[in-house]
Amino acid sequence: MAIWFVYITAKDKTEALAIGRALVEERLAACVNVWDGMTSIYRWEGALEQGSEAVLVAKTQQPLVSALVERVKGLHSYACPCVVAWPIGMGSTPYLDWIEKETR
Repeated sequence: MAIWFVYITAKDKTEALAIGRALVEERLAACVNVWDGMTSIYRWEGALEQGSEAVLVAKTQQPLVSALVERVKGLHSYACPCVVAWPIGMGSTPYLDWIEKETR
């Protein structure tokens, strides 16, 4: 089974924790890491912006990525949330097996 990381940003730690908890409770992710206090610089609606955000990294199986993305969009406060995914090429086999076991 192909294991993927999903990178997500949120407006703050509270929102990130709520999203992460929902993803794990619903078994769309085996684990979600949350980092608070990231600074983002971006262009939005023609203006240069800078702000503090929280980052989530969810670990899941490839067949669940689309459902996970849709769930994040439903929980998220942003009109256009950052939710991107990429495959994991290699890693600790017991850990990758655990991700597979904990998601469905």
